[in-house]
Amino acid sequence: MSNTQQLPHLTSPSLGFGLGLRTEHYHPILNSKFSESLKVDWFEVLSENYMVPGGKPLYFLDKIRENYPVVMHGVSLSIGSTTPLDADYLRDLRKLADRIQPAWISDHLCWTGVHGQNMHDLLPLPYTEETAKHVVERVGIVQDYLGRRILLENVSSYASYIDSTMTEWEFITEVAEQADCLLLLDVNNIYVSGYNHQFDAKVFIDGVPKNRVQQIHLAGHHNHGDYIIDTHDAPVIDPVWDLYEYAISRFGAVSTMIERDDHIPELAVLVEELQIARDIAAKSLEVAA
Repeated sequence: MSNTQQLPHLTSPSLGFGLGLRTEHYHPILNSKFSESLKVDWFEVLSENYMVPGGKPLYFLDKIRENYPVVMHGVSLSIGSTTPLDADYLRDLRKLADRIQPAWISDHLCWTGVHGQNMHDLLPLPYTEETAKHVVERVGIVQDYLGRRILLENVSSYASYIDSTMTEWEFITEVAEQADCLLLLDVNNIYVSGYNHQFDAKVFIDGVPKNRVQQIHLAGHHNHGDYIIDTHDAPVIDPVWDLYEYAISRFGAVSTMIERDDHIPELAVLVEELQIARDIAAKSLEVAA
């Protein structure tokens, strides 16, 4: 029996509302006067930024970890690749997890390279039974190695495969149920992919299993008319907020965070944006009750 088969099947209680931890915000977060009124419940860290033997990033992470729950979010697991899983990467990932004891660990349902070459992009998979079986096997290896379930995030996509035999949400459900893993639902990515591939984003949300959704991402993007590029460098737009409200009405209270990877504003600006998520979730949950 694998380690993950002994774990509970339901998601953990919500951590509330968080932000991605960025170097520009280290000092404001640790400023005692400012942090007393900081309306951020938790932080998500980019795993690869801290999978190092030492230095300032780990110093600040340790300090922030003393006061806030953290989760780990990776971009290089390449769970869908045909290249063997990177043993060194998994070792360093587990070492970081042992150090900071994250509430959970996530990565993307995609592939990022082949033959040991990381292309630093989150590339979509063909949605087939064969691909699902392949991913499920690899998720099992990772979860057994880490001794915990992982979360897989839906990526934004700009191309599709003619070999696909199921929808993205059917594929995600197949992988999550068969691998017994959890999901990080990126609402912005659903909106972006729905726009690019002309499917109803609400149908996507309705199509994934409620008891597998552990976390939600919100972010901004750039609309180029015929297509949308996911950029994570702008505020969340109203249609994505509307989709988030719909998601909360279905999934209930789910740990929610805003990602900003470029054009990063002052921390207070992101905290104000995060308050929008709080208000929307509160309203949605009140209506549902």
